[in-house]
Amino acid sequence: MSERPVVQQPSIPGFSYVRPLGSGGFAQVHLYEQDMPRRVVAVKVLNSQTSTSAEIERMREGFESEADLMARLSSHPSIVSIYQASVSLDGAPYIAMEFCPASMGALTKGRPAQLRDVLDAGVRIAGALETAHRAGVLHRDIKPSNVLLTTLGRPALSDFGIAQLIDRPENDSEEVAMSIPWSSPEIVRLASSGSVASEVWSLAATLYSFAAGHSPFEKPDRAQNTRSKLIERIVKTPLAPVPGVEGYGPFDAVIGRAMSKKPADRYATMAEFGEALRHLQRGYGFDVTPLEIVAEAWLPRPQQVEAGTRGPVVSSLPGRRTRAEARSEMLAKHTDADGVVRDLPAASPARAALIGAGAALVGVAAIGAVIWAIWGGGS
Repeated sequence: MSERPVVQQPSIPGFSYVRPLGSGGFAQVHLYEQDMPRRVVAVKVLNSQTSTSAEIERMREGFESEADLMARLSSHPSIVSIYQASVSLDGAPYIAMEFCPASMGALTKGRPAQLRDVLDAGVRIAGALETAHRAGVLHRDIKPSNVLLTTLGRPALSDFGIAQLIDRPENDSEEVAMSIPWSSPEIVRLASSGSVASEVWSLAATLYSFAAGHSPFEKPDRAQNTRSKLIERIVKTPLAPVPGVEGYGPFDAVIGRAMSKKPADRYATMAEFGEALRHLQRGYGFDVTPLEIVAEAWLPRPQQVEAGTRGPVVSSLPGRRTRAEARSEMLAKHTDADGVVRDLPAASPARAALIGAGAALVGVAAIGAVIWAIWGGGS
């Protein structure tokens, strides 16, 4: 009998290793304690033990893309927050993120959740996905194990490792992300690599799993749950109501529509699906969960989240000239036909005084901040 491989403990400056949390096909997750600010974090580390350098490079690009996507979207309260991404002293890329002590998938496997909690999670994750969709991003791996619970007990979506842009051509991707049995009929038939409609289906299948304690189309006899048999049922078999419960008719109807075989028959957007779940909350007399969607003005533009696109950060405000643009315009006004710059306006005494006063205030503020920290900041 072969021994289990020893778990590597990546050395990361500013972080103290605690214990392993889990592992997957291309990454391991560990618990660390961050030195400053002091907190526990989950660190996802890329496995670099692959056969070719091309595979390592491809995985590294996907890893960087995941870090960028989650960082740009993690202002949403139901998307796991990213704190840092870099390379360990051992040369392994890592992402330090919010530590979530459990997943709803693990907690509800064989133990159905209360409908109140299922609907609350559904509205929150629908808001997170609507935010991602408005930013032009598909998650492509919505399933129970990717719905984590924060230390406050709130659901949060994780793992954007195989996300892609919504407007990416269907034939532009060689692989189709598939987590059976939470993948839609068009995904398992390889007719699509992902769409808003397929994500609606996957979220509904995930909520069904929370409510039933098992995945849709799953049979008690494990021999009936092979990959091929599950795919056949996903494509052809009508969805059965959640078994063993009473009063779930309205919930079954909403989930049934979201899991329609034809994409056009489902809810058109995650926002529409989320509102249907909120309507159920009202009907059942539960507290209604806010459908939180990040304002579009604060969302990254699609070109900013394109995989493999990295470079200097450029910040600008719409409708305002940058200092460089203003200076170029001024030079153009005061340059004669021979290319000589003449009669540049001098800075006014008031402006010079303001600049000097501003510099002095910055210095005073910095000194004040140090004193404030030493004396405890009013604690």
